[in-house]
Amino acid sequence: MPVTLTWTCKPFDHLALSELYALLQLRSEVFVVEQTCPFQDIDGQDQPALHLLGHTPAGELAAYARLFGPGQCYDEVSIGRVVVSPKYRRYGLGQALMREAIAACEQQYGPQPIKIGAQQYLTRFYQGFGFEQCSDMYLEDGIPHIYMRRA
Repeated sequence: MPVTLTWTCKPFDHLALSELYALLQLRSEVFVVEQTCPFQDIDGQDQPALHLLGHTPAGELAAYARLFGPGQCYDEVSIGRVVVSPKYRRYGLGQALMREAIAACEQQYGPQPIKIGAQQYLTRFYQGFGFEQCSDMYLEDGIPHIYMRRA
């Protein structure tokens, strides 16, 4: 069954309380509970970020990422907190999310390099979008990560 999402990208100050609650709930469900990784998800970086939200026709948040302009997180534009709801996995939404995130970055900041801190096991996934590893493995909250860059 294909899932079609409606995408919105907005700054923190334009998020409705229900949208903020849903995105924090999704991030907690996946990054804290599913990955059994207690960490400080609410890190003070939501306010400067743009928030990309993918909603189902029923209004459920199925996919999310946050976007940063150059100098906000890294020297380059950045995409982070890339997540698809467990309920909506296996429908290609991770790929749709990354396509939308890259397009939103280009629309907001112009065509330029994008840097991500990726969980190492997703290297091949991100390579499919033109990202290349640009660091050695490092541990973030006990999970192997690498920096990747898309020229």
